[in-house]
Amino acid sequence: MDTDSVGLTARDEESEVGAQQHRRKFTPQFKDEAVKLVIESGRPIAQVARDIGVNEGTLGNWVMIFRSEHAGDEPALTISERAELAQLRRDNQILRMEREFLKKAAAFFATEQTR
Repeated sequence: MDTDSVGLTARDEESEVGAQQHRRKFTPQFKDEAVKLVIESGRPIAQVARDIGVNEGTLGNWVMIFRSEHAGDEPALTISERAELAQLRRDNQILRMEREFLKKAAAFFATEQTR
């Protein structure tokens, strides 16, 4: 029996024969493990698909469905994180204004030197 590094086995697949083509049907457990492997390992979908013997597009669809279903699962920011984010945004705005001023000053002094 074929087994990969995360315990996905060929036995987790069920075969289904269509009228003109052979189409594999994967169990929900197999799909969950495959998606978990992509998300937790950080490896590209193409690499994981090759490793477990699934079409890249198929695995990509499973991952896309999982991400859309779990899009709101991220925890909300804490009060201290919100305060830090607000401070960082203010700091960023100040830095942008200073950068713009320095760009204008540099352009001004560059034209003054050529006179």
